Amino acid sequence: MRFFIVIVLCLMIFNCEDKQSQKKTPTQTIDSTQVKKEVEIKEADSISEENNQEFLLTKDNAMEFFLEYDKKHKENKVRIVTDFGNIDIELFEETKFHRSNFIYLAKKGYFNDTQFYRVIENYIIQGGSTDNRDVMKKRRYIGKYLLPTDTDRGFHHDRGVISMPSSDIENPYKLASPYEFFIMLKDVHELDGDYTIFGKVTSGLDVADKIANVETDDADWPLKNVYIRRVEILE
Repeated sequence: MRFFIVIVLCLMIFNCEDKQSQKKTPTQTIDSTQVKKEVEIKEADSISEENNQEFLLTKDNAMEFFLEYDKKHKENKVRIVTDFGNIDIELFEETKFHRSNFIYLAKKGYFNDTQFYRVIENYIIQGGSTDNRDVMKKRRYIGKYLLPTDTDRGFHHDRGVISMPSSDIENPYKLASPYEFFIMLKDVHELDGDYTIFGKVTSGLDVADKIANVETDDADWPLKNVYIRRVEILE
């Protein structure tokens, strides 16, 4: 009888110790639905990146693309929103490739949080670029291309016009850098024939003058960044 009682007590003690050991052992459970969600999110991100890169503009397809784009997108009035105020611009129908390019980039949100990175008092403000990585990433998703000069439309580099600079790469034909632009603050006809004028300021030229008056470094880059918050399509 005593032997039986001892055995029972031993079994009870063993069970208790086993339960205590189970409580002390950390157990991590994995929610299968959460795993599925995480996988779906990763797949969605991957698909999103692929979609962004489905169509890239290149030197081989850009002209044909903008020729077709011009037929369906006739907007020609835009607003550049800055911390100094708004600059309203009318884009010229005559320079269709450059107008279409600007509208296309505005709708893609490219200009959002770019900068006026070169400003010279009583001369020009030049914008559309920045050293921000996010903006560089936008360019990568849109494409690498240049636009031809279109300088025989009778326009001159007078105060208030918007023109497109040539690319800084080796470029004997002065092909235009599609992501950038400059606004003239004085008449400089020496620039005629080299750069494509594709619009004019209709309101806010005083804002451009304010931007041109900010303090800059030796490379004409503002010491305090002057941001283009966004470009809005007006009509």
